[in-house]
Amino acid sequence: MKFNLFTYIAYILLFGLFLAPNVMAQEMNLRDYRMRFRFKTVKQPDQSRMLEASFIAANKKDRKDRLPVYGAEISFFNILEEEKVALGTTKTSKEGIARILLPKDQSYLRDEEGKVTLKAVFEGTDEMDMEEREITVKDVQLSVELSEKDSVQTVQVNAHTLDSLGVAIPLEEADVIISVQGMLSRMVMDEGTLEDGMYEYKMPIDLPGDMDGNMTVFATIEDHEDYGDVVQKKTVKWEVTNISNQENKNHLWSEVAPIWMYVVLTILLAGIWANFAYTISNLFKIKKEGQKLEQSL
Repeated sequence: MKFNLFTYIAYILLFGLFLAPNVMAQEMNLRDYRMRFRFKTVKQPDQSRMLEASFIAANKKDRKDRLPVYGAEISFFNILEEEKVALGTTKTSKEGIARILLPKDQSYLRDEEGKVTLKAVFEGTDEMDMEEREITVKDVQLSVELSEKDSVQTVQVNAHTLDSLGVAIPLEEADVIISVQGMLSRMVMDEGTLEDGMYEYKMPIDLPGDMDGNMTVFATIEDHEDYGDVVQKKTVKWEVTNISNQENKNHLWSEVAPIWMYVVLTILLAGIWANFAYTISNLFKIKKEGQKLEQSL
């Protein structure tokens, strides 16, 4: 019986080894996947601009099956009608992301409205078709002002664009996200809409900063059809009581436990020792009864 069982298992393993390459080839068939090529731009707090293209293969039937395209060469351009300026070329990472960073003094081709058209291109291979995406954005000047008004920490966000004559035009109806830097990521505090180029938010009074008392506040415009992504930040040292340093009472780790714990523990220990004493006394009684029985015999 054991021989038959082991033989059956061996056949299953051999069949699996022969079948595995075919299964992998079927799973990696590009015809089962839809290529998703996305492109965005992020204006950084230091006024530099990041261009980011993501290249992901998504299974047409299984939405959870997503494979990053690794090592694809992506070229970035600034275009204006028939003119085209190469901005840089890089390859996608293991996450399927290709990024380049343009300095704050980068010169761009602009149209009459001051808009910049950017383009990301994947030339394609024998297995994959050519992919390209194009976005048009207008430069935004975003600033963050941190102040205390009547002992209330206030965040004021200002945003504007410049026309062809250099006149500032306040942003209208643009959503802005206010967040603070945490230990691992940013924590969103508020989401609002810019009106006449300004938005104001009052910070919570019990929000502590880092070990030195510093707090970094971010203002972000995300995925706007006219401005793309814009990020600005500012660091301030506000005197805020760190609630984590306050004394905690009535916890299991406090120096003195509640009275009911002592009572329960005393009852349990008394019961255990009483059980021991009762058992030992019964053992002596059994021993005496045994001795009497031997003498009678």
